[in-house]
Formats: sequence, C-alpha cells, structure tokens
Amino acid sequence: MDLQLDGKTALVTGASRGIGRAIALELAREGVKLVIAARRLSLLEELARDIVSARAPEPLVMEADLYQEGAAERLAEAARMALGRVDILVNAAGGSRPYSFEATREQWAEAMVVNFVRLRELSHAVIPGMIAARWGRIVNITGSSEPRGINAANSAKAAVHAWAKGLSREMAKHGITINSIQPGRIMSEQILRMHPTEEDRRKFSQEHIPMARFGEPEELANLAVFLASPRGGYITGTVIPVDGGMSHFAF
Repeated sequence: MDLQLDGKTALVTGASRGIGRAIALELAREGVKLVIAARRLSLLEELARDIVSARAPEPLVMEADLYQEGAAERLAEAARMALGRVDILVNAAGGSRPYSFEATREQWAEAMVVNFVRLRELSHAVIPGMIAARWGRIVNITGSSEPRGINAANSAKAAVHAWAKGLSREMAKHGITINSIQPGRIMSEQILRMHPTEEDRRKFSQEHIPMARFGEPEELANLAVFLASPRGGYITGTVIPVDGGMSHFAF
C-alpha cells in the first residue's frame, strides 16, 4: 500500500531511541523529510546515518531538552524554518516516573511538564501552520490506562488523552487528525530497566500478554506511520493500545 507520504514533512521528538527512533526511521523510508529531536545528540546522529543508509532523505538533527521553558516554541520554529512547514508531529518524548506516595511537589511538576505540558505546547505551536495548509497529523505516544501503582507519567498521559480528544474535535474541520497510541511492553531502554532479564520478560509475557511476547518498536511504528499518512485521514480522537492484547478494558 502506498501511504502517500512522499514529500511530506515531520518533526519527531524522543527520536534518539526506542519507539521514537523506529517511527522516525519508518517515516523516512516512506519519503518524509524529517527533523529529529531529543536530548542525546550522538544517538540522533547515529539515527541520521541509518536514515541516509536506507536511501531516505537526510534528516535535520536537533538537540532539545523539552523540560526547558520555551523549548517547545523554539523547536517548532526551528523545524518550520528547516522544513518550510510541519505536516506531521510525532510526540514521542517523555518517560515513566514511578513514584512513592511521598513523592515531592517538584517531582510531580517535572513529570507533568515533560509528559504533558511541553507536548501540548509543541502541538499548539505547529497547529497554526497545519490550519493554513488545511492538512496535518499529530500522533502522541502515551501510556497505559491501567496503572499498576503510582506513576506520575500515567497521570500526565491521561491528561494527554483528554486534551487530544477535545482538540481533535476542533481541528477536524481543518483536515488535522490527532491520535494517541498506548505502548504495551514494547522493547526499549525503559522496558529493559523494568524487566532486565530474559527470564523476567518471559514470565511476564506468559502471565499477562495473550501474544506471550514483548513487542518490537517497529510494530508500533507501523501504526504511527499509517495514522500520520493521508490513508489514515478518517481516524481521529482515538487512543489505540499496541500491547499484544495485554489491556483488559473492552472500550
């Protein structure tokens, strides 16, 4: 299937590793011109080399710490200047924040800023250009709706779901779709910290995942790229798990 993405432009955050990296690579293979952003410059440069090796358009690499005040607006403007426009935004930055009940106000504030506030600010910074073009795609990489304990990222990602759903209803008339993807146990640095041994991963898979294995970043990236494409134009406001059937909710 031709996803009709050749010549489109995209900004991908959290692109240095895991899911963000896989999405950036798949978008590039579809002919999308990219700005890839994250904190770890060396990993972004490695990704850029892999993209070029795949005979895809060379991406612009941008080191960015989205915790910093004003970082979202600066990144959006830099991407617009580099690409001419931003057709697609993939919000893949952020990460787990498992806290105890005694976690401080500062810890909770940091988690909300990284996992929700900057994502919202970056989205709002690129949307005016999408409105002008009457076309745009925003794909958010979020998290579980079934928390197993206190994790500030779960609260932040729940805020993303509610915000994205409301915004999707306002932006649909402009040809802009906004969707969220919930990763299950997708192999990444974060998941390897949670499940450091193959035995642990096997045991968890057998007990909790109907497909009896952890997923690969490319398996989630396939969905993200489809949602970012013209082919996904009638899908908006959704929250889609990619978890091998692990989630228990029916709707």
